[in-house]
Amino acid sequence: MKVAVIGAGSWGTAVAALAAQNVETTLWARSEELSAAMTRDSRNNSYLPGIDLPEMTYTADLEEACNAADIVAIGVPSHGFRAVLESAARSIDSGATVISLVKGVEQGTLLRMTQIAHEVLSTSDHSHDHRHDRSHDRSHDLTAIGVLTGPNLAREVAEGQPAASVVAIPDGGRAEQVQAAFMSPTFRVYTNPDVVGCEIAGALKNVMAIAAGVAHGLGYGDNTIAALITRGLAELARLGIALGGSPLTFSGLAGMGDLVATCISDKSRNRTVGVELGRGRSLEDVVNEMHMVAEGVKTTRAVLDLAALHSLEMPIAEQVGAVLYDGRRPDEIVPTLMMRGATSEMHGLG
Repeated sequence: MKVAVIGAGSWGTAVAALAAQNVETTLWARSEELSAAMTRDSRNNSYLPGIDLPEMTYTADLEEACNAADIVAIGVPSHGFRAVLESAARSIDSGATVISLVKGVEQGTLLRMTQIAHEVLSTSDHSHDHRHDRSHDRSHDLTAIGVLTGPNLAREVAEGQPAASVVAIPDGGRAEQVQAAFMSPTFRVYTNPDVVGCEIAGALKNVMAIAAGVAHGLGYGDNTIAALITRGLAELARLGIALGGSPLTFSGLAGMGDLVATCISDKSRNRTVGVELGRGRSLEDVVNEMHMVAEGVKTTRAVLDLAALHSLEMPIAEQVGAVLYDGRRPDEIVPTLMMRGATSEMHGLG
């Protein structure tokens, strides 16, 4: 078996390191300089400094990375996901399993990453697939596209700290194949057929992490954060169920697990953005000095658009959007949420 991981940021590198313990693995970096440095040092000092990586192949050539791969895992920022996959599509075997490592929603189209993969791979002719007649366009097996998600802070996973994740993919056999490829003594992978719920939970928890960070930056304590996380979970479930997700998903690793980790950890990029906003810094300054992408900054708008399409109340997400896009002061978030009309805890969960 061969695994290709597309994207050599912190999470892509950590995932490639997991796979390399089990199977032949190639990690693609956009930068030739980074690829060469990883080949030389067996480290990714740009994104995971100080972490020794297991033996694998590093390349800046997408075709080389994807050629003959049984599993292609894509870990680039959501705003670049479509373009990278379009470039890679002709090199991805039509029988390969394609896994998103990305927690976001595409701006404008409001598509999840697996939906983008469906679009791109359904229109590709897979001209590098040697096992089929090349004279006709062939659709990729759409049950072979899924997501790996959970409470997975990249550095902790790369350090070998015990962690768990979920692979969601419609084809149970392929889910088990991915499970086996990424399982390790310190990284436990569960399967879940609910692709929609897992993806929506992963995208929306970043929005909630910004809110939790703002509360922390403003000096609020653990009671406030606990309330935000719990009501944030209600918003995850509300949107995810409306889009077809399973309610059980949101109490699992992709939902509650990832939400807790992202809202409380100082390693969370989205929480960090919120903390700095709460301390009075401008969004532009905070984002400009970050080395990595905080997906929630862009995802919030898409989440709010999805909520509007389904006529859903998303009060926490709405307040985050008001701060990010409309100039609302961060210190107005919590009072606004606290003064909303009284309602039942079960409101909107049915």
